[in-house]
Amino acid sequence: MAAFDERMAPVLLLWLAACLSGTLAVERPNFKTCDQSAFCKRQRALTPGESPYRALLETMELTNTRLTLQLKNDKNKVRLLLELYRLQGNITRVKINELKPLKARYEVPDVLIREPPTEPLSLLSQDENGVVLSLGAESQRVIVSARPFRLDIMEGRDVLLSLNSRGLLAFEHLRLRKDTFSYLITSTLASVWNNVTSVFSRQADTEAEDADLEDEAILEEKDEDGMWEETFKSFTDSKPNGPTSIGLDFSLPGVEHVYGIPEHADNLRLKTTNNGDPYRLYNLDVFQYELYNPMAIYGSVPVMLAHNAQRTTGMFWLNAAETWVDISSNTAGKGSSETPQTDVHWFSESGIIDVFIMLGPTPKDVFSQYASLTGTQAFPPLAALAYHQCRWNYNDQEDVQSVDAGFDEHDIPYDFIWLDIEHTDGKRYFTWDANKFPAPKEMLQALMDKKRKMVTIVDPHIKVDSGYKIHNEIKSQGFYTKNKDGGDYEGWCWPGSAGYPDFTREDMRAWWASKFAYDQYEGTMENVYTWNDMNEPSIFNGPEITMHKDAKHGDWEHRDLHNLYGLYVHKATAEGLILRSGGVERPFVLSRAFFAGSQRYGAVWTGDNAAEWGHLKISIPMCLSLGLVGISFCGADVGGFFKSPSSELLVRWYQTGAYQPFFRAHAHLDTARREPWLFGPENTALIREAVRQRYTLLPYWYQQFYHAYRTGHPVMRPLWVEYPQDPATYALEDEFLIGKDLLVHPVTEEGATGVTAYLPGKEEVWFDVHTFQKHNGGQNLYIPVTMSSIPVFQRGGSIIPRKLRVRRSSTCMEHDPYTVYVALGHQRAAEGELYIDDGHTFNFEKKEFIHRRLSLVNNNLSSVNLAPDAHFSTHSTIERIVIMGASKPTKVTLKTADAQMSQLDFDFDASTSVLTLRKPGVNAGTDWTVMLQ
Repeated sequence: MAAFDERMAPVLLLWLAACLSGTLAVERPNFKTCDQSAFCKRQRALTPGESPYRALLETMELTNTRLTLQLKNDKNKVRLLLELYRLQGNITRVKINELKPLKARYEVPDVLIREPPTEPLSLLSQDENGVVLSLGAESQRVIVSARPFRLDIMEGRDVLLSLNSRGLLAFEHLRLRKDTFSYLITSTLASVWNNVTSVFSRQADTEAEDADLEDEAILEEKDEDGMWEETFKSFTDSKPNGPTSIGLDFSLPGVEHVYGIPEHADNLRLKTTNNGDPYRLYNLDVFQYELYNPMAIYGSVPVMLAHNAQRTTGMFWLNAAETWVDISSNTAGKGSSETPQTDVHWFSESGIIDVFIMLGPTPKDVFSQYASLTGTQAFPPLAALAYHQCRWNYNDQEDVQSVDAGFDEHDIPYDFIWLDIEHTDGKRYFTWDANKFPAPKEMLQALMDKKRKMVTIVDPHIKVDSGYKIHNEIKSQGFYTKNKDGGDYEGWCWPGSAGYPDFTREDMRAWWASKFAYDQYEGTMENVYTWNDMNEPSIFNGPEITMHKDAKHGDWEHRDLHNLYGLYVHKATAEGLILRSGGVERPFVLSRAFFAGSQRYGAVWTGDNAAEWGHLKISIPMCLSLGLVGISFCGADVGGFFKSPSSELLVRWYQTGAYQPFFRAHAHLDTARREPWLFGPENTALIREAVRQRYTLLPYWYQQFYHAYRTGHPVMRPLWVEYPQDPATYALEDEFLIGKDLLVHPVTEEGATGVTAYLPGKEEVWFDVHTFQKHNGGQNLYIPVTMSSIPVFQRGGSIIPRKLRVRRSSTCMEHDPYTVYVALGHQRAAEGELYIDDGHTFNFEKKEFIHRRLSLVNNNLSSVNLAPDAHFSTHSTIERIVIMGASKPTKVTLKTADAQMSQLDFDFDASTSVLTLRKPGVNAGTDWTVMLQ
């Protein structure tokens, strides 16, 4: 693309005016529907049940690690290569590529954490109709049917999943354009060859021809509109490689509920798409997006989970090109008595078919299987789990100082204050506006003195300015993405004309990472962290507000890898923060765009939402969906980015955000200031209480993120994850679990006087964490609410540590004592954990941490070391133990690690059955036992 055309200035000014005003909804005409996407239309036009593909069984090769088999399209004679792998951990991988492509097709790099280890496949049987292979445990096997090609994964007599059962496999092969010289030469040679071979032809059956005529001529196909060039609005996509789309259908017998494929502002449970567009996965800057819509927004994770009472399975479609997903069901909305089945049709614009089928069988098995492929959530610094204060923009150093002081004056804790794009010198990232921020280190030191931190924004669009060092270095090293003609790609974004670094290049990412060094990013200190926005990438004058698909990244077109761009920016930035500390400090980086694997690099948020009740509600299923596909560190802009919230909405949003993983308030440039103390003393007190609740629970949040890092299990999770056999949980999206032990039902309705929460588990009991009232599980509980209400319940049988001495920041609370909350279940027992480390370095990987099991059994509450080979010390003690559902003891005895015995004072509230043990005083990192007698 050439440099910005001044004739586009009026159009861009209108676009910017809409964005800056915050008064308009999404401009739908800026973004494609399926009917406006040529490959989507072609894939959707396929007729089920008419697959042209058959498996050529005589080409099968089976080794200890994989099966390969050719597939032939009987319409055009193109052959594909099927590869089938049995992977460790109950995963099956299926790859399909052209057998002999004209040139290599794109295969996604850098997402898998390693080449997945395989397990042996064995042949059980074979005949002219197909082959049966063993997948090892529990009678699992794969059946490959020959004509038409179909693949079924079975366990016993049950079909778990089928591929191409509806015959929608489609693989558009690379070809030469018919009006080119190369095509004319090739087609002439092919015609001569066909004439020669016809002279010597002999009678043979079809299978023999397939075996012998390996280079059988490919039959011409009729070109359709959009195959070689496609126009959307005023933008033309040159498509030099022609049609390259791929698609495959999957059938899920017995399944009605599917989840995942974020990011969409839609329900947790995915809907059928028969009467509208498919779900679209294509990272786009869609400000003030519509709700309950399958259109693409900022991020894409091509992972879907399917669940019923017997099993959970998953599909990971490893493709970074634009992708659409159709979902249909034979029973959806019909109340049918027939056996349910959900059919899913994936199709992408380019690349290959590379799909991982995760066979569970439990939800947590699927999470672990996916984590074994793409990694787990990065373990954040503890402070990153606290409260963040942000706005576009805090004006200058005095403004930052004033806001910081305001939190202290109103006794509201916070850990991070954020600076948006206006803090830079003319939108030149890695710089400061010298007039507004003349002494950034003084500002940062003042924050550091209070144990607080700052986040500054660093976007991936680089101002084209010969006086800008960053631009000059990128240009001189040839690091910019190229346009289709080989020049540097330029687009229009916040700085004006901007270049876009090619983050797919490892050397470019290493250079970018080096720019975060303290001597490169001048004015920064160790309490500065980073925010990557606009990294879809957002290009104001580009098609669909993003990069042209025919832009070039080395040998590849942007179309091949579009959804990876944001991940690469996130990765390079996180590596830069690690590098600047010599590999010691954990980074914190927030990214708007993401892909599978982005969890390894930090946090994401739901983008440019609005101060509307609907946006508050949708934040729950949006973050739940992300957690299901590995990205636990998710949040939404508290209060809404666009527009100005009422005081009621703002309070309710703080109450909700305090129980979501990433807790940040953010607002648009044109909105009224909304720091927590600007809505009157009563609302200030309500917001203060919500934020303080977050801080008391930081030990539990931190422990949950440690588990997410170790296991891949989501921190914020739908109820069905813990209660997979309870159909009442399958569509719930207005309440959620944090870990397995806290249930939260935020108030998200305007003017609400009550909410109805479903408490799962017929054998469970749940305790209101505010009143300690006990409720039986397996019921819908009506809860009267006031403006101070945040309905939260602790599961009976659990133990949760808290820190009740809330200070100005989380770091100020590091050495404070713990209060241990024990909720007794029906068995009069309970169990939990306590995890402690230094809160900010990678030393936990060197076994520098405390990890203890807390358990109450037979009236003995004890703390036992879960990691005897680990070593770490803490100054924190246990200052209080609160036992819910207790009986009054006659005495309470504490036994310490050195066998010292002492009596503990206690209080018992008979009206609530709460026993409080006062001042045990034992070190939180040691063994101890409390005996109730």
